[in-house]
Amino acid sequence: MALKSDRYELQTDISFFYNEGTATRGCVVVHDTAGSGAAMDQGVNLVKKHTSGVPVGVLLNDVVNKDLTRTHLNQHKDEVQKGGKVTVLRKGYVVTNAITGTPSAGDAAYASEVVAGNVATSGTYTVGRFVSTKDEDGYAKVEVNLP
Repeated sequence: MALKSDRYELQTDISFFYNEGTATRGCVVVHDTAGSGAAMDQGVNLVKKHTSGVPVGVLLNDVVNKDLTRTHLNQHKDEVQKGGKVTVLRKGYVVTNAITGTPSAGDAAYASEVVAGNVATSGTYTVGRFVSTKDEDGYAKVEVNLP
């Protein structure tokens, strides 16, 4: 799963930490714990890859688990160490290949297991709409619009 650089970030949220393994940008994340209200730097404000629950947004960072005594985070790839703060897209659009099915422009984009959109899933939460169909590499533009 990946994101292309063609994106528009109208509203992002930086009040969450990611501590459940590694993750690739472009996946939908949900609350891991309830958190502590409006406190931004509380370690209990956790998100994780979507398996169930209400989507918080689309992850905009790669979460890695590196030995930082031997190497450093690649800032050009926007890597975040496991347990660190992540950026979550709440409104805007992304171009991603984290999609299953064959969406058409205008179809609803649903949060499904670990992917940003799946037109075949019912009974899950809508994260936005598809603005395009998949290209030859499997990427499509998804408009994200979460409350």
